[in-house]
Amino acid sequence: MRNNELRDYVKGKGVKLWEIAEKLNINDGNFSRKLRKELSAEEKERIKGIIDEIVKEREEEQ
Repeated sequence: MRNNELRDYVKGKGVKLWEIAEKLNINDGNFSRKLRKELSAEEKERIKGIIDEIVKEREEEQ
C-alpha cells in the first residue's frame, strides 16, 4: 500500500479521508485514488497540515 506514513498519520489523528478531500475541494473517491500513487514530500506535508487543521477545528468546537 502506498503512502503508509500518511495513512497512519490520518488514523492516528482520527480523521476520515472524506474530511481531507472536502478541505482539498475534491471528491472523496478522487482523493482515495490519488493515494494509490506515492505522493511527493511536499504534497504529504500539505495534507498533514490539513489533517492538523481538522483536528484543531474539532478541539475548538468542544
